[in-house]
Amino acid sequence: METSNPRANCSAPASAVDVYVNGELRSLPAGLTLSSALEHLGLDPRKVAVERNLEIAPRSGYDQISIETGDRLEIVHFVGGG
Repeated sequence: METSNPRANCSAPASAVDVYVNGELRSLPAGLTLSSALEHLGLDPRKVAVERNLEIAPRSGYDQISIETGDRLEIVHFVGGG
């Protein structure tokens, strides 16, 4: 009997991590920091606030925080007006 690998048919590259972004499962390249992940998603790190795994991520740490499989990111965009 042949054993199948459930990831074998996955379209994500082997060097990807699966994370939740605002509740949606996304595959991102492995090795990203929070700052580079935001840029990969097309977001300006200066214009968002991020909660990672139920903790507010300090903007000063975006370049040091590594994104790992299973992370849950909640991203809020700043909106001007008044």
